Amino acid sequence: MTYPILVLTTGGTFDKQYFDALSEYQIAESMVPKLLQVARVTHPFRTAELMRKDSLELTDADRTAIRTAIEGAPETAIVVIHGTDTMVQTAAELEGLAGRTIVLVGALAPARFAESDAAFNLGMAFAGAQALTPGVYITMNGTVFPAKQVVKDRAQNAFVPKT
Repeated sequence: MTYPILVLTTGGTFDKQYFDALSEYQIAESMVPKLLQVARVTHPFRTAELMRKDSLELTDADRTAIRTAIEGAPETAIVVIHGTDTMVQTAAELEGLAGRTIVLVGALAPARFAESDAAFNLGMAFAGAQALTPGVYITMNGTVFPAKQVVKDRAQNAFVPKT
């Protein structure tokens, strides 16, 4: 039996758009549905937008809202689109949700950019949500990490194993 995947969007670089007149980036409508359509994904999924925030702006209340959305969802395979700066913090908040495979994913360049890592990362997360055992994971830079075993290395602009 094929189980649907819930894709929750929270914002982050993944969904940023450059507004030239303002000379700044803002989080816009999520690119997730378009990326999954372009990839010709046939696995059932549902998307839900929780917020449009840079992860540096996420509060404890936002993290609780993410957890509550997952707790209330019928799906057991969950992908969370999230900004990379506080992804590890949110992953820690999601620990202990029994029977669910939760994969947090983001991008280091907006999905709207031609040379973005967003589509590849989303594909990794989508596959991970189907194949991994229940738990909380982060997938970035072509690697799936158990959430408790990863950190963002700002100097390398990459996620690396926690030492």
